[in-house]
Amino acid sequence: MGSEAQDISVKGNPGIVLVAGLQGSGKTTFSGKLALNCKTKRGLKTMLVACDVYRPAAIEQLKILGDQVGVFVYSEEGAKDPVQIAKNAISKAKQEGYSLVIIDTAGRLAIDEQMMTEIAAIKKTVQPTETLFVVDAMTGQDAVETAKAFNDRLNFDGVVLTKLDGDTRGGAALSIMAVVNKPIKFASSGEKMEALDVFHPKRIADRILGMGDVVSLVEKAQEQFDEVEARRLQKKLAKDQFSLQDFYSQIQQIKKMGNIKELASMIPGMGKALKDIDMDNSSFKSIEAIIQSMTVEEKDNPAILNGSRRKRIAAGSGTTIAEVNRLIKQFEDTRKVMKNFAGGGKNAMKAIGGLRR
Repeated sequence: MGSEAQDISVKGNPGIVLVAGLQGSGKTTFSGKLALNCKTKRGLKTMLVACDVYRPAAIEQLKILGDQVGVFVYSEEGAKDPVQIAKNAISKAKQEGYSLVIIDTAGRLAIDEQMMTEIAAIKKTVQPTETLFVVDAMTGQDAVETAKAFNDRLNFDGVVLTKLDGDTRGGAALSIMAVVNKPIKFASSGEKMEALDVFHPKRIADRILGMGDVVSLVEKAQEQFDEVEARRLQKKLAKDQFSLQDFYSQIQQIKKMGNIKELASMIPGMGKALKDIDMDNSSFKSIEAIIQSMTVEEKDNPAILNGSRRKRIAAGSGTTIAEVNRLIKQFEDTRKVMKNFAGGGKNAMKAIGGLRR
């Protein structure tokens, strides 16, 4: 899979990224994710171009994604020539000072000559600085054969693996690298627009071998890390003032990092343990509902939650009193541990001992 992560080429006037792949591989969603990545992390004025004139609602889907990430989407209503659309989009980008143009092209359910001829014509016309082939990592050996067919016609610069979960990820990544000898540049999982990662071969190899990926986990945490908020929480913990509202806010921060099962699998040894466990961010829904059903006073001071209050909260959140009780118990245990860690020294060691028990 290589030794180092390889970046994409976005330099040019403007830089042009051509996105290709079969229908259903995740091309359009990836295009939106890449646009957000280049806008926020590289500071590039980015344009998306809708060149899929065949799939129903493809243009509308790209426009919705563009709205989500705050990126302009160039499209031509009723136009049927993707090559001309791409050419016109580049002209507009030059006129309006765009730094990067990402072209989302049409796919098919299977490789056909019309698709290959069309995408080759688009590439010849716009001369992209980067051509990326998007493939669903879950398709196994089919992904390898498709990658070879596209590379033979396009000589693309890199591969994007989407839906990167499950046990097939290793086989697809290794096989594609062996057959086309092109680097995998991005890995994408989940529908969130932030869920796009630069492909680090060593980290992925560690995950495949069940060794986790602590570096990526830390990087994801740092992206959501708010230093001011952290200091505020530390003070509250030291004074034993950590509330259920703070607890709720921390859950939201964790959810922003990505899929909880994927995050947990980055911890060494957790991958196999979680293999058959159904876990995702919807697991937080009942906890969120319970906390949202409380008054401000109850969130700040859970000690006042008597039987009647707990009954009301259970009814308001669509849960049971037992679930409410369990959450309060978990919160109290968490607060004790976090307070000990905030104190440092011997208190932190006691907290670790308590967790082991």
